Amino acid sequence: MSHSPGPEPFTSPVPPGRRTFFQRVARWVTVGLGAAATLAVGVPLVGYLLGPALKKKPREWQSLGRLGTFPLNQTRLMPFRNPIREPWDGMSADTGVFVRYRGEEVPAEERFWVFAINCAHLGCPVSWFPQSGLFMCPCHGGVYYEDGSHASGPPPRGLFHCEWKVEKGQLWVRAPHYPTLHDTLREDDRT
Repeated sequence: MSHSPGPEPFTSPVPPGRRTFFQRVARWVTVGLGAAATLAVGVPLVGYLLGPALKKKPREWQSLGRLGTFPLNQTRLMPFRNPIREPWDGMSADTGVFVRYRGEEVPAEERFWVFAINCAHLGCPVSWFPQSGLFMCPCHGGVYYEDGSHASGPPPRGLFHCEWKVEKGQLWVRAPHYPTLHDTLREDDRT
């Protein structure tokens, strides 16, 4: 005689115990914390990588004043606020350029010398000394002639000339662009 398996005995479903419940909760907490950590690391990383593509640099012209405010053959510091400042920049957002008016008799593109305030060595702000006709850097002793050319000290070159224009009787400077040996503004204009 063969024995055939009979029907399975009826068992009532057992409600999940506390251990099973806590295992499920622990699994969901782990998944949630992993997702939060991924976001905490991922969002700044994506912002860093895509930031330059998403945010165009403003190309603004800053007015330095009416043409009559620039005496012939005198160099003046003309301050202005950096247009790409942040609320926490405070007074470090204040910058400027040195302007020297050379007169009407020189070619139009040379009527003004507009120099960046920063030394070509490491970027310290230079000062103008009209008694000697020199720009001097207090950080490492860089010295420049009144035309911005290198006179002595560690800077490898003269002061950087800024882009300027005359429009509606006012002198304007391109900001926040500061020229360097690798002129990034010219590259931005090509795109």
